[in-house]
Amino acid sequence: MDRRTFIHTALTAALAGSLCAAEKRRPRIVLRSSWQTVNIGDIGHTPGVLALLEKYLPEAEVRLWPSKVDNGVDEMLRRRFPKVPIIEGADAIKTAFEECDFMLHGSGPSLVAAKDLARWRKETGKPFGIYGITVGTLGTGTVELMSAAKFAFFRDSVSLAVAKESGVRCPVMEFGPDGAFAVDLRNDAAAAAFLQANGLEEGKFLCCLSRLRHTPYWKVKSNKKFDESKHARNEAMKEHDHAPLREAIVAVVRQTPLKVLLCPEDATQMAVGREMLYDRLPDDVKARVVWRERYWLTDEAVSTYIRSAGLFGSEMHSPIMALGNGVPAIVCRFAEQTSKGIMWRDIGLGDWLFDFDNEADIKRVVPTVLAMAKDPGASKAKAAEAREFVQQRQRETMDILRKNLGDA
Repeated sequence: MDRRTFIHTALTAALAGSLCAAEKRRPRIVLRSSWQTVNIGDIGHTPGVLALLEKYLPEAEVRLWPSKVDNGVDEMLRRRFPKVPIIEGADAIKTAFEECDFMLHGSGPSLVAAKDLARWRKETGKPFGIYGITVGTLGTGTVELMSAAKFAFFRDSVSLAVAKESGVRCPVMEFGPDGAFAVDLRNDAAAAAFLQANGLEEGKFLCCLSRLRHTPYWKVKSNKKFDESKHARNEAMKEHDHAPLREAIVAVVRQTPLKVLLCPEDATQMAVGREMLYDRLPDDVKARVVWRERYWLTDEAVSTYIRSAGLFGSEMHSPIMALGNGVPAIVCRFAEQTSKGIMWRDIGLGDWLFDFDNEADIKRVVPTVLAMAKDPGASKAKAAEAREFVQQRQRETMDILRKNLGDA
């Protein structure tokens, strides 16, 4: 082959390759997520999964189909993920169904958007997957729908067992971390200003979160009616559930140089923290405890958590987001919170998981919180080990998604 022929052949091959590459478009994913905005954990599911998709599947185009992104959440997500369109309205949903290749159901307390997955399956016949959910009792229709998924990742081992025992038979069923572990949102300016205004120094305070047995959403949601039975249960158990946390706060303040910040995970909890924790503390302890009066968004909360020496309390997603950023976190739980708290045992932090329906567990809360406060090096090492396991599973689960995108 002479030089001229060689050059012509090479150019022709290169052009053909370029045309083929141009014809092969990026895979398109619909992320069905964002269930509500009065809880920073429910908000956190979405940016967590988006961050994982951005990191592990940069070749994919992602569109977010939310239930709610009001109260400033829309703006927060757009700042962090400017390339991710937010699907709004029937026309945009119809276009996404036509143009996208795969639907991913985000983390949540159940298969929250089961109707939308069923619609996707019926109208498009395209594949879908489930990422990091908890499940309880499963009806026949849900079992059949989940069995049709390419994969189903459960954020706690109890849920995985329930799904298997219920007859779910999709090709991949495994433990998969809650998406909120990957949250990397920040509002450092707001966090720094709050700490300064309240005399809190970086690394010299613990965060404490508390909750009632049932979230009184009727106080913050116009479409939720007052529930007498749930209110009665809250009233019956609130002293029982808050006494161990108060004792831990007293021990930390009196036995260490650390302060304590009382902060909320949902919009109902500021009042609970005031009534059940702050107002009932001894005066000498109260002087070194800060009560956060206002609700906040996930970015400011995370920026605050990463400046703390650790978290403890009866919430789930603040510990998740803290641990995902290397911050030690102790979880207290009770039956009304479903099985999601078991994930702490699943990721190797069984010693930092307490069942408030078990009196023997309650007795261990104060010494465990004190140990975390007094030995930050060991606490951070323990958190880092669990975080490494979570990140390994994140890589593995995203790899399974990538393989299924290739089949779409």
